[in-house]
Amino acid sequence: MLTTVTLTLLEGLLTTLELFALTLLLALPLGLVISFGSMSTFAPLRYLMKTIVWVIRGTPLMIQILIIFYGPGLLFGLPLLPRFTAALVSFAINYACYFSEIYRGGIQSVPQGQYEAGQVLGMTRSQIFFRITLLQVIKRIVPPMSNEFITLVKDTALVRVISVYEIIWMGETFIKKGMIWPLFYTAVFYLVVNGILTLLFGWVEQKLDYFK
Repeated sequence: MLTTVTLTLLEGLLTTLELFALTLLLALPLGLVISFGSMSTFAPLRYLMKTIVWVIRGTPLMIQILIIFYGPGLLFGLPLLPRFTAALVSFAINYACYFSEIYRGGIQSVPQGQYEAGQVLGMTRSQIFFRITLLQVIKRIVPPMSNEFITLVKDTALVRVISVYEIIWMGETFIKKGMIWPLFYTAVFYLVVNGILTLLFGWVEQKLDYFK
């Protein structure tokens, strides 16, 4: 029975990890774009980005999943998105907004004098960003980013609201067979994944210690 449960949960874990990886692939660059918009000197763009971030961060992710999945069909008569696609779009937008604030805080924490020093040396804005600012920003955002990554792993359980068969959904199916322990067994999988992420981010922080 242990083998059967493990194989079933591994199937759900694959969906969880797929959603996790694709969300990061989309949300990390999108968050950087949103952060630049939030810091733009063009006021309409800046206020638009800040409003979007405020709405996304201020509403539950579960509601966003439901709106993106059911909204197009109920509001405009369009076909429903595939369940996994709707979940991915929801997660990518949600986490991009959170990442954007982390990026913004990291960029704005770099002393203004370093920008000015780059300008004195004749460097362009892009050269200053990639050669002076970026590595310092990465150092500053690693701890908050690690928290968001771990939260993302756990938040993937929310997609069960639109019947995406992630790991907790798989574990819950055994309750109908009179077994509760597989549901607790899912916690082991989460602990392993988040343990790996914790070790990875610890290693990254050590590699960036030269900024001390």
